[in-house]
Amino acid sequence: MEISGLDYWIAEAGPSAFVLKERLEPAGGSGDVIFPPTFAPPERSKDSPGYIIDGEGEDSVCLVDSVGSQSNRLEPLFQQERFKDLVPQVEIDVEGRSINLLELGHRAADAVVRSTDLADDLQSAFKAYDNGEGSPLARLAPTSIVFGSWDSRETQVKVPRLISSTIRAYNVEKLTRSAQYFAALENDAVEQLLGVDVQKERKSLSKAGFLDAPSGHTHGGIRVLGRIERSTILNLTAVRALGASLDEQQRLRRYILGLALLTAVAPVDLFLRQGCLLVQSLEEPPSGQLVYRDGRRTDISLTAVEAEDYARKAACKFGVGENRRAQFDKRLARAVFEKAKK
Repeated sequence: MEISGLDYWIAEAGPSAFVLKERLEPAGGSGDVIFPPTFAPPERSKDSPGYIIDGEGEDSVCLVDSVGSQSNRLEPLFQQERFKDLVPQVEIDVEGRSINLLELGHRAADAVVRSTDLADDLQSAFKAYDNGEGSPLARLAPTSIVFGSWDSRETQVKVPRLISSTIRAYNVEKLTRSAQYFAALENDAVEQLLGVDVQKERKSLSKAGFLDAPSGHTHGGIRVLGRIERSTILNLTAVRALGASLDEQQRLRRYILGLALLTAVAPVDLFLRQGCLLVQSLEEPPSGQLVYRDGRRTDISLTAVEAEDYARKAACKFGVGENRRAQFDKRLARAVFEKAKK
């Protein structure tokens, strides 16, 4: 693909978004039970954590993986050997442990990176972004542009998310389950070996695993009677809004578009959590569309090979930032903590 082949995507009158829909199914086959995430109840609520299911019966919709969770799963794509040269690899040494910037929950705005000598450079990059110059941030932490970031504890600069991916299941049936843990020792043996009164210490002994522990009706996953769909939206309007000097603006937008496109179409394993391994459905191939501001939609097919080719050419033209290694500084971390206290 020619580097100019997708310029109409980021032209002023170009499409608003690239939308990709993917039909999924459980690895065990259609209709098999899967386990969605559980979320904490509203504050002060006495309810226990539960699934997010809206509607009932055929109108029910269950959240299987959220936007934030999908972003955290997709970003490590650029740690893979095949793609790691497309973005700067920033490693942070923390007490003998090396943490890649791509692993940090708040990306370039994370407390860990703000506790290193990179803090000043990143703060300057955020300020430059806010003033219409995105290149410094793109050369330090480009995925903080692709997946969004908010420097809420320093500059207050918000970088909008360009890629939003969500997995939902439709027409679901909620299930429950029970379990029973059987301890290896009889109660008399526990009393003799530990020198405790089983009746008085039953709760603590059960918690430690020395006594039988029944588990009542708990979350048993869901059975999906409808479809499971992964929806990915690439915000092209936000890509067009990326600012830079006149001689670099197009190179910056192409580079970020390339990274975002590769993220959208690259094959990924969807092992979301224990009991939830999803795969592509052969019944329905992925479908892509360009969506325009007037509502027009045009079908478009873009393979992972084509996206990688474009991303590499765009990265070469823009110039990928250098790899960096930083040291976690306890003194800076303490200052971050003290500032938060105030």
